[in-house]
Formats: sequence, structure tokens, C-alpha cells
Amino acid sequence: MPLASIPSPSQGVWYLGPIPLRAYALCIVLGVIVAVWLSERRWRARGGAPGTMVDIAVPAVIFGLIGGRLYHVITDWQLYFGPDAPNKPYEALFIWNGGLGIWGAVALGGVGVWLSCRKRGLSLSAVADTVAPGIAFAQAIGRWGNYFNQELFGGPTTLPWGLEIEPGRAGTIEGYTGLYHPTFLYESLWNVALGFALIWAGRRFTLRHGRLFALYVAGYTVGRFWIEGLRVDPVGGVDHAVHFLGLRINQWTAIVLFVGALVYLWVTRNKDAEEIVVPPSAEPASGSPSGTPADGDEPAGDARTSDDGARSSDDDPASGETEPADGVASSDGVESAERAESSDTAEPPAAVDAAHRAESADDAEAADGAEASDGAEDERARAVPEEKKS
Repeated sequence: MPLASIPSPSQGVWYLGPIPLRAYALCIVLGVIVAVWLSERRWRARGGAPGTMVDIAVPAVIFGLIGGRLYHVITDWQLYFGPDAPNKPYEALFIWNGGLGIWGAVALGGVGVWLSCRKRGLSLSAVADTVAPGIAFAQAIGRWGNYFNQELFGGPTTLPWGLEIEPGRAGTIEGYTGLYHPTFLYESLWNVALGFALIWAGRRFTLRHGRLFALYVAGYTVGRFWIEGLRVDPVGGVDHAVHFLGLRINQWTAIVLFVGALVYLWVTRNKDAEEIVVPPSAEPASGSPSGTPADGDEPAGDARTSDDGARSSDDDPASGETEPADGVASSDGVESAERAESSDTAEPPAAVDAAHRAESADDAEAADGAEASDGAEDERARAVPEEKKS
């Protein structure tokens, strides 16, 4: 046994009575929880209604799991349908045994997000920018499921942080008892760094209109291209992954997506920093005018709302960004947004507050005068019968 190495986990599944608790599934669930929590904080910092990201996450996760499994089975079909396949064809449905393609998960998961945004009248690009760092952190956590399953490791290595794999595992080289590249660890660390980089870039450059998500795609594909080249997929320790022009299919996918992300960043380079998170035409809540919270409701994101619909939100440390509020939430959680007036024409907040106080004072005086007038009329009405009696 090497003096320095990463040992294999003793087990990847535990039983709670008859219920199996699989480390692979737990890592995915934990990653989703972290992503939703961070995205919710970031969305509220932008003026969004609480609970929006939680609602969007449900269809996104369902679609993402289906898409991730489909991509895995299509690109690694030889594991289930090849002549020397180590798995039965029906085992393609056993998602708990591992095997999710991130490309399919993001693509089909994005469809789930799009459907939710369309139903709610939300900006898809604004939601994508909000969830980008959370996706990176979720991937970092989810990769540890590969560690517990002892799968998707790299080729042989003599590095002190090499990974021990039990002999006979799928992907191991027959007769080889050395270490393998811990590609799960490489990708996990890369995604953690990417997540923090996205938070910093979003705060530093105010990236909007889907550009922060495009930056996530570009950053992830760079690391994935390198890590993919280290892998030796089963069966029998021989790389049976689909190749094209000397590169694995996943590397070609990374190249195409990287170029697409750069093109998108270039095309949208001149877009305004301001972004309408929710179109003004979005259906307001019943009983509440468009852009105005219903009686008794707090504005989304703990933001204060003035009469002209402008909002100001406190900085959210968890989001890592200081962003202008973009919309107002109605009592049903449906949000509406308006572009802010230019600084040359907008009244200073102090002047607006003073005007509101003055209007309140005038209203109070008018109300007192009206009450006094009503009282005088009542006195005269009571005096009329007395005069008639006399």
C-alpha cells in the first residue's frame, strides 16, 4: 500500500431497516439543497419573491435527472447494450448505480426551468444568472457520489494523492494494483473554485442577460475537457468511450459548448446592465394593482417599496452581489418589474420621503377639518327640534 494515497470508501450504501441509503443519491440531494438555498438568497437579493427558486427547482431536478441519465446511456451505450456489456439492458434504468451526464442534466433541466419561468412570467436569463454559481457548487458535491461508487476514475498514476480502487472494479486494469487519478476530486475542486469565481464576477462586472450563466458554461467546459482526457472508462480497464478524431465525445461536447458560450458573451457584450426580471405585462395578483404588493404583504426580498414602484434592497452577503432591485412581488408571489427612471429626472429619496410625509400631514388636517364640520352639522340638527318646541 502506498505511503500516501486516497483510500477507497468501505461502503457506498447503508440500510435504515429495509430502506437503502445510497451515498450517490445523498450526494446529489445535498448538492440540490445547497444550490436551491444559494439561488434563493441570490434571487431575493435581486428583488425576487421568497420561494420562487424552490418552486422552480422541482421541475428542474426532475427534468435534469431524466436528461442526465439519457445522455449517459446514449454516450455509454456499450455498458448496457454492447456485446461485452457488464450491465443488463434494463439496468439502464438503475440511476442509483451511478451514471448521470451533466450535459443532458443541464440541457433538459433547463427545459424544466424554462417552463416554470414561462408559467410565472419570469425572465429566463435572470433566473439562469441567479442559479449559475449554485449549479457549480451542486456539481462539486455530487461528484463525491462517484467516489463512493468507485467509478469514473482516471488512468494509473504515481502521484501521492492517487486513488485506491478495489481490484476487479469496473474500469480497473487487470493485474494492476497501483493508484488511479481521482478525477472526481479534480472536478469537485474545479467546480468549487468556479462557483466562487462566478459570484465574484457577477459582483465585479454586473453580468446580466444570461452572461453569468454563459461564463459558467465556459469555465466548466475548460476543466471538463482536461479532466475527461484523464479518464479510463470500463470495460476491463480499456477506454471504451465513444471517440471521434482522437477525442472522446464528451471532450467534443465541451469544445462546442465552450465556443457557444464565448459567442454568446460576445453578442451580448453591449447589453445594458439593467434587466427586467419580470415583464410589466405579467399577471398581477387578484385584488392588487400591477407592481404593488397586496395589503398586508411584505415586498419580496425584504425590500422597501415606494409609490413609484422603485425598490431598494439591502446587500445579501450570501449572494456575493450588490444588485439593483428589479421587480415587486404581489401577494401570490407573481413579480412585476419596471425600469428605473434615469438619475437626472428621478427625485432624491429624501425629497420623496418628505413629500410623502407632507401629503400624510395634509391628509390628516383635512380629515380633522372634515370631522369638525360633521360635528357642527350634527349640533345644528339637534338644535332644530328645540327651536320648534319653544
